[in-house]
Amino acid sequence: MSLTPVRPVVAGLDGRRTSVEAADWAAREAVRRGVPLRLVHAWEQPIVPYASLARMAAPPDPERSAELPARARDFLAGRHPGLDITVERPGGDPAAALLAAAADAEMLVLGTRGLGRTAGFLLGSVARSVVARAERPVVLVRFHEPDADGADTVRPGPAEAAATEAAPAAEGAGRDGEVVVGVDLDGPDDAVLAFAFDAAVRRGTGLRVVHGRCPADEPAVAAGLAETDALPGPLAEALRPWREKFPGVAVTAEAAIGRPGSHLVEASANAALVVVGRAARHASLGTHIGPVTDAVLRQAASPVAVVPHE
Repeated sequence: MSLTPVRPVVAGLDGRRTSVEAADWAAREAVRRGVPLRLVHAWEQPIVPYASLARMAAPPDPERSAELPARARDFLAGRHPGLDITVERPGGDPAAALLAAAADAEMLVLGTRGLGRTAGFLLGSVARSVVARAERPVVLVRFHEPDADGADTVRPGPAEAAATEAAPAAEGAGRDGEVVVGVDLDGPDDAVLAFAFDAAVRRGTGLRVVHGRCPADEPAVAAGLAETDALPGPLAEALRPWREKFPGVAVTAEAAIGRPGSHLVEASANAALVVVGRAARHASLGTHIGPVTDAVLRQAASPVAVVPHE
């Protein structure tokens, strides 16, 4: 009898404060799932300038950057006692290294910088490449509130735990809101729905389904939230097996009139997590993500999970 291998949650570290905050989100997710956490420091060059959590400038220091994974591990071990945490520093192209690490992971978690709610995410080339090519779910955790000089900070060594108490957390990291999932009624995918329902049940919260088609003769649906039992057609059919599998998850649905991405962004304001899909591509076609997913990644206030599907 073969045992199903345990997939770790993987968090990418790049030397920025955002990545350590994202790793903390990943650690909580690993605890929820009862799996190890793997920290992957895949960046070839250190990010400068460096600063402490107290926002005091520090000179560039490659050795300090090299020590970041071990310091992050110690910091997270203090916050999550008993969690199995390992560290890797693969060489080569960062995107390729992260994609390789994600291949056998529950999910890959990356931090991104927010430049204000109107500007949305600063989604770097590495993160965009990984999101567009990963074969496993990728979660982007937004951190907002850069230092006065616009630079992110790198956590210092011994003072990490104490300083963290006063540090702002990644946006949406500790929210108790519902999980939100975007569904295309022309082709709802089981992988996306499975991830969303599973995320909701692990958090003990409800699931809001935002779908992109609303018949004009259904004013009750067009008005906003409605019980899914009242929805005829493909949405109720797509949700039926998952509601049977996860009967404890309260499900509501919202019809997106206009641009679905805008509705998902609005829903993210009070969400614990937004889940969107990305059609898997088996050819090298650049870093196309899709307009709805791209809009959510750029503007959502909560963490965003991008789930690849066929």
